[in-house]
Amino acid sequence: MDASPFHDGELEAQALAGESSRGTGIRDFMPDQHRDFFALLPYLFAAGRDAQGKPIATILTGPEGFVTSPTPNELAIAALPASGDPADATLSVGASVGLLGLDLRTRRRNRANGVISERDGNGLRIAVSQSFGNCAKYIQLRQHEPVSASAPAVEELGGLDPAASALMTEADTLFIASGSETGLDISHRGGRPGFVRIEGERLAIPDFAGNSYFNTFGNLLREPATSLLFIDFAKGDVLQLQGTAKIIWTGPELAGIDGAERLLKVEVTRAWRRKATLPLRWSEPEPAPTTLATGSWRQDQAA
Repeated sequence: MDASPFHDGELEAQALAGESSRGTGIRDFMPDQHRDFFALLPYLFAAGRDAQGKPIATILTGPEGFVTSPTPNELAIAALPASGDPADATLSVGASVGLLGLDLRTRRRNRANGVISERDGNGLRIAVSQSFGNCAKYIQLRQHEPVSASAPAVEELGGLDPAASALMTEADTLFIASGSETGLDISHRGGRPGFVRIEGERLAIPDFAGNSYFNTFGNLLREPATSLLFIDFAKGDVLQLQGTAKIIWTGPELAGIDGAERLLKVEVTRAWRRKATLPLRWSEPEPAPTTLATGSWRQDQAA
């Protein structure tokens, strides 16, 4: 790999934040501990690009072991998107893909980005070009149990209806997909329930102290199109959004929630909901210590 594993947008984001990183944990292959980790997962988060080149985030599920690593540069996924998933068409041969392995039982997470080399009726094979781990910050512990799967009709929403708004304002976890000329990425964000604020059709999401890589923000500086994924962990509902991002680096808005170092504003342009689509249900969360160190939106700021 190059001396720096970061593209120009990531380096610009680091400079705007007044931070820097050597990115020593970013590799062009998966170490054995990452390869073994993916095989423990019953779910995997993924990002593809739609026909207009815009990212869309989704979740794939299967029994533990449905993701394997035949070689340090390959992942084999024995699953495809669920029926009606708007991300299904984005996961085609030759397409870039961003992957996030996250075990909510242990707060462990690893990223693997690359290109889809094969797809058949049983799943996908990924040629991995970038692999790295992430810290456990803001990840709420949750235990899962399997349930019978269903295939509900997908609802494309004309806007953020009360049910969608309630899910987001009660959420302590979301996933965000972004892209650049170098590929796609999907990342986790967490906070206290209510850390996502709704402003009409726009969301305000605080950015807390992280690993200084700025993969997501670096991508968004180059390509503002983004996608958010919310999960109702108790019901198995999935809410997928697409929108346009704007980063607030400084200013009085940051005082609206303790711990925010930046704000991400997302203007929502499309939304899909699939009720009870996931074959898993999760327990009540145990907040991460880093989550408990963050604040909630002040009422005067929310107004």
